[in-house]
Amino acid sequence: MSRVVLKMASLVAAVAGVMGLAASAQAQQTQLTLGMSGWTGFAPLTLADKAGIFKKNGLDVELKMIPQKDRHLALASKAIQCAATTVETHVAWNTNGVPIVQIFQMDKSYGADGLAVRNEVKSFADLKGKAIGVSAPGTAPYFGLAWMLSKNGMSVKDVKVVSLEPQPAAQAFVSGQNDAAMTYEPYLSSVRANPQAGKILATTLDYPMVMDTVGCAPDWLKANPKAAQALANSYFEAVEMIKADPAKSYEIMGTAVKQTGEAFGKSASYLRWQDKAANQKFFAGELQQFMKDAAVILQEAGIIRKQPDNYGAMVDDSFIK
Repeated sequence: MSRVVLKMASLVAAVAGVMGLAASAQAQQTQLTLGMSGWTGFAPLTLADKAGIFKKNGLDVELKMIPQKDRHLALASKAIQCAATTVETHVAWNTNGVPIVQIFQMDKSYGADGLAVRNEVKSFADLKGKAIGVSAPGTAPYFGLAWMLSKNGMSVKDVKVVSLEPQPAAQAFVSGQNDAAMTYEPYLSSVRANPQAGKILATTLDYPMVMDTVGCAPDWLKANPKAAQALANSYFEAVEMIKADPAKSYEIMGTAVKQTGEAFGKSASYLRWQDKAANQKFFAGELQQFMKDAAVILQEAGIIRKQPDNYGAMVDDSFIK
């Protein structure tokens, strides 16, 4: 009888031990909310979530879809701790009083962002006075439009801006509304698929200026360096998963934006996700130079009123070593 009691006691203790370990593992999961959008370049974050990579690395991540024009408000109110967005947006937020520190690069656009126009438009000069669907000032599409116009001796003051987010901008253009649309993948592909509606006048192949980074609030970063490292590691692991099994990865990432794996793969072909080696090269010099170049356009477009005081405070490369 005593042996049975002892065995039962041992079993109870073992079960309690396992439950204790599980509870401990659960307790060690750091909670994090990250603001992003359905942009194809951000999809490895979705993959890290759906494939259990975040969880494996001790993170409980909520990926919150927030329009780019509102993401800084969520950061300022502490509704999110980190955000995925374009480099020049990090510059704008920091300069306008919402501090954020970039910790790793996600992607570079190679034709994934573009300006769709009607077929009769032959050059940028033809867009003078025309209605262009584009996101609000302070977003990547608005900056992209300002950059392209600037390189062609024009500014956003020379066109009629119609405020539309990337997806509705593309949808409106394909349905015959507005004269042009500044948008990105996967929505730019709807223009590619409907040549009767118009054509793509220029993309980031012609004007390379869209590159995305993940940044976090400085106070959160200081308090949670291990979680920040786990976030960066999770992204790099997701990129390796894409390389190892693209079909499965595209299926998972495509589902999140209501695309088939095949369709998602096509939109992904217009950008390059950046692995750790590419990150190290980017942070070593290109990032700083692009931030300075972008700040000039941001000021011309009225997004910032003055040039930034400290570019160094916008970057921490310790998480990509």
